[in-house]
Amino acid sequence: MTIITGQDTAGTRKTLSVEGKTIDYYSIPAAEAAGLGTFSQLPACLKVVLENMLRFEDGKTVTTDDIRAFGEWAKQGGRNPREIAYRPARVLMQDFTGVPAVVDLAAMRDGIVALGGDPKKINPLNPVDLVIDHSVMIDEFGNPRAFQMNVDREYERNMERYTFLKWGQKAFNNFRVVPPGTGICHQVNLEYLAQTVWTDTDQNGKEVAYPDTLVGTDSHTTMVNGAAVLGWGVGGIEAEAAMLGQPISMLIPEVVGFKLTGAMREGTTATDLVLKVVQMLRAKGVVGKFVEFYGDGLDNVPLADRATIGNMAPEYGATCGFFLIDDETLRYLEQTGRDKDRVALVGAYAKANGMWRDPGYSPVYTDTLELDMGTVVPAISGPKRPQDFVALDAAAKTFNAYVKGQRDGNDASQKAEVRWEGEGGQPEPATIPGDEGHHNRGYVKTADGSYQLHDGSIVIASITSCTNTSNPYVMIGAGLVARKARALGLTRKPWVKTSLAPGSQVVSAYLEAADLQEDLDAIGFNLVGYGCTTCIGNSGPLATEISEAINKYDLIGVSVLSGNRNFEGRISPDVRANYLASPPLVVAYALVGDMNVDIVTEPLGQDQNGNNVYLKDIWPTQKEIADLVEATVTREAFLSKYADVFKGDDKWQGVETTDSLTYDWPVSSTYVQNPPYFRDMSPEAGTISNVKDARVLAVLADMVTTDHISPAGSFKETTPAGKYLIDRQVPVREFNSYGSRRGNHEVMMRGTFANIRIRNEMLDGVEGGYTTGPDGSQMAIFDAAMAHHAKGTPLVIFAGKEYGAGSSRDWAAKGTALLGVKAVIAESFERIHRSNLVGMGVIPFEFTNGDTRASLGLTGDETVSITGLEGDLKPLSEVPCEITFADGTVKNIALKCRIDTAVEKEYVENGGVLHYVLRNLAKSAA
Repeated sequence: MTIITGQDTAGTRKTLSVEGKTIDYYSIPAAEAAGLGTFSQLPACLKVVLENMLRFEDGKTVTTDDIRAFGEWAKQGGRNPREIAYRPARVLMQDFTGVPAVVDLAAMRDGIVALGGDPKKINPLNPVDLVIDHSVMIDEFGNPRAFQMNVDREYERNMERYTFLKWGQKAFNNFRVVPPGTGICHQVNLEYLAQTVWTDTDQNGKEVAYPDTLVGTDSHTTMVNGAAVLGWGVGGIEAEAAMLGQPISMLIPEVVGFKLTGAMREGTTATDLVLKVVQMLRAKGVVGKFVEFYGDGLDNVPLADRATIGNMAPEYGATCGFFLIDDETLRYLEQTGRDKDRVALVGAYAKANGMWRDPGYSPVYTDTLELDMGTVVPAISGPKRPQDFVALDAAAKTFNAYVKGQRDGNDASQKAEVRWEGEGGQPEPATIPGDEGHHNRGYVKTADGSYQLHDGSIVIASITSCTNTSNPYVMIGAGLVARKARALGLTRKPWVKTSLAPGSQVVSAYLEAADLQEDLDAIGFNLVGYGCTTCIGNSGPLATEISEAINKYDLIGVSVLSGNRNFEGRISPDVRANYLASPPLVVAYALVGDMNVDIVTEPLGQDQNGNNVYLKDIWPTQKEIADLVEATVTREAFLSKYADVFKGDDKWQGVETTDSLTYDWPVSSTYVQNPPYFRDMSPEAGTISNVKDARVLAVLADMVTTDHISPAGSFKETTPAGKYLIDRQVPVREFNSYGSRRGNHEVMMRGTFANIRIRNEMLDGVEGGYTTGPDGSQMAIFDAAMAHHAKGTPLVIFAGKEYGAGSSRDWAAKGTALLGVKAVIAESFERIHRSNLVGMGVIPFEFTNGDTRASLGLTGDETVSITGLEGDLKPLSEVPCEITFADGTVKNIALKCRIDTAVEKEYVENGGVLHYVLRNLAKSAA
């Protein structure tokens, strides 16, 4: 690929000699020597951004003043929020977010043709890799057939999407697709795609080395920060602009330094460490900031553990969690099959450009905090937020407190009733550990036998997600727990749905090499697929009898997963409490099957001789794990498994598609439809209008996530999305999930604010996607929005703190825009969702002067007008808002307009970032 480098007015382009070869690079020490600023005390993560400024400095988009601003950042104690134009080297996608992005690109080709332009202009200028990992669902589990049967069902459900993606692979330049059944995008990125230092030829034919950087259409793109690759998640909208050559407009971020000291003690895992880190950083407050990990404790943190910490940056709210290049980085790159010349270049480049971790490394940070890793204890996190850290020895006690809190005040659930499902007599009620009379319970009869289900029964135990399956230490640890449990005669409880979904095929290679897969199989952790599965809500259906009992008798079912997200309504519609845990603990909880049991002090079960078996009896030592990792995780395994990563299996190779510049949209498709964004678009941008006499669509509380706004999981036939599919003769069995149907705006509009656990404060005690319609009656949010649209009424949303936390999904913003929402007014926004709203032309506003929805007494009956938006609106300015209450009372407040930069203002004026890009491309063609 050819990169366009800047004019190098300061003479910062130098030559590096590595292994007898020379290559050009842009030198930060040379920029300092040229008098552009003092950069030696910058954190390494900011040096990566600074290098980007040096390489693309052209006197227009990037100027020497932008470069000097980095020197001022250090002088001002880690603060200088100057707007800059940043260009990542590449873009990473997964299929849930990638399909709508490719749909948008295809629609833009239609749009530019309508404006008289050339469809070839709509083409990625930067490399784009899309990994199909979000579509496999766990329909089959616990048997040797599970993997193949789930793959077969995946193709049955998703052939329309896969045909479309294969068309895109042919139609667009710089666009590659990693087929289904290969792995999770972040793990494939970490193990294969990422290079830490990238090389390309520039417009003059010279080879240039520069830091590997990217943005991804998934919030956990940050995982690759563990390998010193600067990357973070953006919405599909922003990613599309980036791949079309648009720089990312951002402010020079603050950087929080997180110092790690000491070493993990026996019995703890990287998962325990990252859950502690998430808790600490959430409490610190790092939204919109970079976090850089430093300290001598990193000598004891393998890269796989670093990737786990980097992966969960969205959970602690940061833009990224960055680790420097050091000897461990080079060891990992070589082990995972990178070319040895590339490994040598990474080390030489990092040392030459001040990005190498030397002993005592301690740059200027905006703020710092510190953790002695020797103080970390075994832990889980839940029941509904990643930052809710729970020490393992307190897990049962805190779960009981959670159940009591759920039951208190709920008259229908106060009594601990015992019921029997199925034929036969009723057994004696079993005791529930820690029960204080507030647990519901019922007996169920299935093919596996008769047993009691109650509040706290673990019905899902899943080793899933790139967060932990990328880490051989915890995966080998899980296998050893299974081996020891099997030897003692323990197995999963019959009501637990168990699954193993690794993030890459390499995991299967080393589990098999260690003879551990057989042990995992024996207790129910059979391979179900290579993909995100349970972590993104693709846990598949529970056994019918279990699902019916949970719902009929209002039981609080529990899931335990090795993922990164446990938000309400995400994992399964049958599960109310979700816990994040290390893979070895997932296995242990499957053995006991009950969150009420204190697995630290109480037995997990009995061996063949009736003796109690405790967690300590089956927990492996760190030496046992390390020895097996050393023996089985090999360079040869990575080289073998990634040799034909883009080829796919026979099913993928058999997917047929057409050769055409524009897509022939199938009219009858319920998966892929031409979106309405560019229909009848004028050649010129408009202006921002005031919001006048808007009605309220929803009043929402704190920490409303993008899962609440745009759920990814399954949905029922009674929902607006379900009714839409039923009207088109799609049987319920073929509904698939919201995530899989993100290429169809009609489904996704109907799924916006449709999470089964969302609570609209306009209604009293009602869960789900409902609101008050124009006539005052309760109705689905989609139906109410369409009723308001028919009257020409604009809409607003009110919300609390951290609005839009969680996944980077663009449909949370797209759906909001298509429902007719003009403004979202919240106490604070998470970074990605705020950017996505702007990218769709929806204006985010924040309350000021201590105002909140509660202090203002908002009920949703109000009419809202926001002025000061027309004319010369300045970024981040305050504007007046008039709220008229149902009784005629009027309150005037000030709102902070979260259009943060001048470029973002242009996006909103154009109706969104894609409209902005499309108009500019059409003009350049003309």
